[in-house]
Amino acid sequence: MRHERYEPNRMLKKGIKAWGPMVVELWEARELASRLFMRNLAARYKQAFLGFLWAVIVPFVAIGTFIFLNRMGIVNIGKTDVPYPLFALLGLSAYQLFSTGITASCGALVEAGDMIAKVNFPREVLVIAAIAQAVFELLIKMALIAAVCIYYQYLPPVMALMAVAALLPLLVLTMGLGLILSLANAVVRDTAQAVGILMTFLMFLTPVLYPAVGPRAFWLRVNPLTALIEGPRDLFIYGSLRHPTAFWVVSSAALLILLCAWRVFHLVETKVPERL
Repeated sequence: MRHERYEPNRMLKKGIKAWGPMVVELWEARELASRLFMRNLAARYKQAFLGFLWAVIVPFVAIGTFIFLNRMGIVNIGKTDVPYPLFALLGLSAYQLFSTGITASCGALVEAGDMIAKVNFPREVLVIAAIAQAVFELLIKMALIAAVCIYYQYLPPVMALMAVAALLPLLVLTMGLGLILSLANAVVRDTAQAVGILMTFLMFLTPVLYPAVGPRAFWLRVNPLTALIEGPRDLFIYGSLRHPTAFWVVSSAALLILLCAWRVFHLVETKVPERL
């Protein structure tokens, strides 16, 4: 059976008029995105003895390592206004939404090479399905955060409920970068390996496991991820954003990155099969 090559809607070449068809096209592919997510999730944890527990084990290993290094005097974490395990878990949950989403989306096109060559569908659903894995693991960590709060008898402020909404800009940035990096990895396969290394290195340059205070605060705030990591954590701990201007500026930039990345993705996605 001969399969026609997928072509994005012709309206995509008509400037601003392209956005309507792009949204409609993506909405019509929502069921496919859901099925791809379930397939990826099953493949990720298939024959894994601990299964979903890995989403809990990994952050606790990272937090335990920092606690050990702090007590040995190797690193100075600094003072936190809530029990350190809770502080670190909040930051790590947000950062892993970003890092896991970026890493998974980076290989989304390459891993679906046969499917792209044979089936007509908008390619961005592959990236969406990949990032959905990170969102699923975030939900597991949210249950863990609740358990840690109960253990330490910590009652978050009412505005802590807005911390989930404050994660949306981080998710938007993840989607935008994921679209671009998935294309880059289709052209240069070393991209995925380089991104994996960068995500680990970037975690130590972002106040994920330690507060941005003292002499290091200025340099940490140069990192745009700082605002997106601290924002949800501040809402959960203090009930407000301590640096609202930085949060909204970076959030606006994240939305711009997503819009530009999505447009570029649509313009070049027809060339993807040639690279796979």
